[in-house]
Amino acid sequence: MVKSRSIADIKPVFWRGGRVAWIDQRKLPWREQWVESSSVPRLAKAIRGLEIRGAPAIGVAAAMGIAMAAAKAPNDVSAIMRSVGSAGAALGKTRPTAVNLFWAISRMTDRAASLRRSGVTPRRLKSGLIDEALTIQRQDIEANMRMGRFGDSLIRDGDVILTHCNAGALATAGFGTSYGVIRTAWRSGKDIKVIATHTAPLYQGARLTMWELTRDGIPATLITDNMAAYAMENAGVTKVLLGADRILMNGDVANKIGTYGLAVLAKYHSIPFYVAAPISTIDPRGKSIPIEQRNPEEVRNILGKLLITVPGVPTLNPAFDVTPHRLVSAIITERGIATEPFPASLRRLTHGLLI
Repeated sequence: MVKSRSIADIKPVFWRGGRVAWIDQRKLPWREQWVESSSVPRLAKAIRGLEIRGAPAIGVAAAMGIAMAAAKAPNDVSAIMRSVGSAGAALGKTRPTAVNLFWAISRMTDRAASLRRSGVTPRRLKSGLIDEALTIQRQDIEANMRMGRFGDSLIRDGDVILTHCNAGALATAGFGTSYGVIRTAWRSGKDIKVIATHTAPLYQGARLTMWELTRDGIPATLITDNMAAYAMENAGVTKVLLGADRILMNGDVANKIGTYGLAVLAKYHSIPFYVAAPISTIDPRGKSIPIEQRNPEEVRNILGKLLITVPGVPTLNPAFDVTPHRLVSAIITERGIATEPFPASLRRLTHGLLI
């Protein structure tokens, strides 16, 4: 077990002596439980089961999982490469929507292939992959902090910011994407308030975002998802700010289910709708976005603990929806802010970076 730390420097997924360690986000806010494992199947289970969640965080976890598999392999280059391939395949089956997962797997397997071509020793191949995973972790935190500074330019004194799900330190390698913008604005002295949705059916807003907001001392109010229109009309909402799990080059955004509805409401109320995500969330070749369908029991029960309907009733449980680009005011990245026309602005920001 790993000792807890303050939210200011929390890294929800990190490397620990050949093992991957993470905070079990299913247990928050009631208990801060840290888990360690050297098993790729156990790590895959943690990603699939939302112990580790958030598009950047699962990308970092996958990178570390591949490094872990390489480190455990026999000291033979071919054996290491087989371990890298099988780990990448297993981790790639966990969650289909968040493109950061596949970006990180591709980056690690490409690095392994590059090191092999250079004729490195087995030991150097292993250390090179560990270094690459740690670089991905470090670069994500740095990207989040740069994103926060770019996004801060869009935040004004007195803003009331509506957010949905969790895109904070817990969803990344640290600091946060859309929440990183909020954190940066707050630390710069701006007088802001946050309204966070419950985010049914798994309550990431209530459990995780409010946990982060409370620890940071940022004024925040919790609402149920179906109060969003009321809050826009009556609670002074001036901005909607969320993260993303996949962004197409035309500006369409996949994010937690309910995001599309918030974008429609924001458009009706003439409220800017902002998305913050790293470049690794952008899918340069995708034309559509696969939507993960989760267990129906998540809808029938509250966090698996309380049945709230007739047993066995049919449900819909998509984890994400897609917000059309015409409803998006701007996309905040670590390289700047993209606006319409998104194909041109996203191409400019991503030039030479995407793999």
